[in-house]
Amino acid sequence: MDLDPRLYEDASVSDNDVRNIVLSYLMHNCFKETAETFLSSTGLKLPVDYTVDVDKRKAILNFVVEGDAVKAIELTEELAPNLLENDMDLHFDLISLHFIELIRSRKCTEALEFGQKKLTPFGKVSKYVEKLEDFMALLAYEEPEKSPMFHLLAPEYRQNVADSLNRAILAHANLPAYSSLERVIQQSTVVRQYLQQEVDKDSYPPFCLKAFLDK
Repeated sequence: MDLDPRLYEDASVSDNDVRNIVLSYLMHNCFKETAETFLSSTGLKLPVDYTVDVDKRKAILNFVVEGDAVKAIELTEELAPNLLENDMDLHFDLISLHFIELIRSRKCTEALEFGQKKLTPFGKVSKYVEKLEDFMALLAYEEPEKSPMFHLLAPEYRQNVADSLNRAILAHANLPAYSSLERVIQQSTVVRQYLQQEVDKDSYPPFCLKAFLDK
């Protein structure tokens, strides 16, 4: 880092800066109605690029969170042509999500057939082999929710896939993949790490969002 972060300790942040950060977070995550209420109460104007395909993105993300990966893939291909074709990791995650939902529904025969048809080709790429083994191992359990791979059936797994897809769709539309709030947190974390390593380890403990919010 070329500049000393201490030079910016007294930098001021205006109310509008904070409001724009909040607005960016709301629109990034497709909270359109909340954003509209926020706009009406603050007098801010919504940048045109914030509204791009927000309703379509919200529908796609809802399908992912609900476990309907097939519909999410279909709508993604309509909204962002070639995205999944060019992003093999994301495509793998969505296909895997459908496989997992079939297992959750106890449609094991259908899941096996789907896996052989859609997931097997990924086995030719080494980085997917371990994940494929975990997915296929779910078939061996009568109650996959109690298996060592139970996290694959957790809501957090679907949410992580949805977040990745949201970032990819935004990047495909030449919009920021991360909200302003996320970038501020990322930058704060890096700065605190720098200060801890280079200035005074005791004065600048590692940044923790939970600890910051609890103050």
